[in-house]
Amino acid sequence: MKFIHIADMHFDSPFVNLSDKDIMGDLRRLEQRKVFKKIIEYIKENNIEYFFISGDLYEHKYIKQSSIEYINNLFKEIPKTKIYIAAGNHDPKVKNSYYNKFNWNENVKIFDSFIEKVEESDCNIYGYSFDDFYCNDCGLGDVLVEQNEKPNILVIHGNLDGAKKDDKPYNPISKKILLEKGFDYVALGHIHKADYEYKKIVYPGSTISLGFDELGKHGMIVGNLDGDLKLEFVPLDDEEFTISEINVDNLGSKEELIETINSLNINPNEYVEIVLVGERNFEIDKYDILKYIQNDRIIKIKDETKVARNLEKIANESTLRGLFVKEMIEKLESENDVGKKEILEKAIEIGLDALR
Repeated sequence: MKFIHIADMHFDSPFVNLSDKDIMGDLRRLEQRKVFKKIIEYIKENNIEYFFISGDLYEHKYIKQSSIEYINNLFKEIPKTKIYIAAGNHDPKVKNSYYNKFNWNENVKIFDSFIEKVEESDCNIYGYSFDDFYCNDCGLGDVLVEQNEKPNILVIHGNLDGAKKDDKPYNPISKKILLEKGFDYVALGHIHKADYEYKKIVYPGSTISLGFDELGKHGMIVGNLDGDLKLEFVPLDDEEFTISEINVDNLGSKEELIETINSLNINPNEYVEIVLVGERNFEIDKYDILKYIQNDRIIKIKDETKVARNLEKIANESTLRGLFVKEMIEKLESENDVGKKEILEKAIEIGLDALR
């Protein structure tokens, strides 16, 4: 049996923190559609029998009916492919979910909030859907997996050994229990980085990258379970997110920084975040700088620089700026909130520029 396994598509994600440019959210939502259509075309061309979607197909809070109709119309193009969907924590099967209120194509099976078993002619498929935004226990420990000549497959969204990694209950699943149950393939979702460590217990990762915390290739798993399990990762996202670091220690002005950024060699399929580090000798307004960047593949600037001044020395001056810095250092030392510290540091920089 041949199958495709994806997870964490997150259709209609707002991409709020993705970029400093407003248009990027719309571009990535268009790219979601493009990638999903690629999957359907691959299924057609390769006569794939099963399509497993392991949760977070869409964003419950933001999904539009037009997007659901787009997805379902693509499902109609592969009527011979059996589609199994396990809802996750971002698209739970709640009362007003499109999983409940939309008329999906007849080749689509959406699992319920208990572990179901579907007997196909060549395999047994088990699955579970979130019915809320959190899940403490899906009941996997009570499931009896029939061992016969047919392979057993589990389609589920959750956090493998998650109790150790996460303080929120996103269906923590024990690897030990999964192995004891004897599944031939576990199609997981939730972790956005592809993970094949256990071979038959697989996270495909997010189908397209959702931002700069998801670097590298993104795509789908193509599997074959005729006897031995054979897996292949197929990249789908034409765009790749990368981070480029610039040290500003030796830069003396905004103009020098802009020239440095504009001189970077960037591949045409990359979205780039510039991270500024070091000790700055001038005020940095990342939004102002972004206006002068010539390469539109640079979509975000992060300022992690520190002011390049000996504040202790200035604080000992018998001047207005010495009094200002002394008082601001006292506030910095008494402040524990990181965000407020950054605001105070910025205030020191602006104040010293004004008192120059």
